[in-house]
Amino acid sequence: MQDKFRLAELHVYPVKSMMGAATECLQLDDFGPQWDRRFMLVDRQGRFVTQRKYPMMRQLNANYDGKQLQITGPGQLTLVYSDFNGTKDVTVWDDAVSAEINEHPDNDRQLSHLLQEEVQLVHMPAKTFRQVDRDFFSEPKRVSFADGFPFLLTNTASLSDLNARLTESVGMPRFRPNIVVSGNRAFQEDEWRRIRIGPVEFVLVKPCSRCVMTTIDETGKKGREPLRTLSTYRKNDFGICFGQNMVALNEGVIGIDDTLEVLERH
Repeated sequence: MQDKFRLAELHVYPVKSMMGAATECLQLDDFGPQWDRRFMLVDRQGRFVTQRKYPMMRQLNANYDGKQLQITGPGQLTLVYSDFNGTKDVTVWDDAVSAEINEHPDNDRQLSHLLQEEVQLVHMPAKTFRQVDRDFFSEPKRVSFADGFPFLLTNTASLSDLNARLTESVGMPRFRPNIVVSGNRAFQEDEWRRIRIGPVEFVLVKPCSRCVMTTIDETGKKGREPLRTLSTYRKNDFGICFGQNMVALNEGVIGIDDTLEVLERH
């Protein structure tokens, strides 16, 4: 049985629910992938805003170099954020956390006009600690504005299996993974408990339940697939699942040329 696999893709998404960038390497810090989901849009009540309600966000792309955040979108939209100050209490799912507000009100106004909703971009500073779900990982471990866990792993073989069942195939960006592995069998990632990529060990803590965001294409149009087809054969106690949520046991750098080694199986 093969215990080592090649990596296919690495991704980071600086702003929750916007598209991000493929990268050759990921720097992992105690939040997870460095800069991943450290920014988020919130409404007037400070509650998180996502593609679930605003599919147009699928057309927004974010890139962060550690100093400046750039958001690009339809109509040659280009917004640059660099200054965050002050604090604001915000909510992501059931978690209330302290965030920093930005000093670029004109940018926020342009995003608000695009979404037809008053929104504000906020940043999670290093001093904010948001705990991953202790039902699945009991030790203290932080997570950014990601839905629940720092990492999402998917498998190219699993996507191929799904696409073989669809009339029109979908790409891996529908699932917004951080790490994509080139598997040799569909959904073999469900069997893995602990893995190593380069110098970093990970624990696979929970199958990733999927939502309506997977049905939004690159134009921001919402459909029924692939969620409808996934529901026919990937539904379990966690929901309709594709991919695995993970936490890292140490920090380090992983690269696209690293191999994934399976250390422990269920």
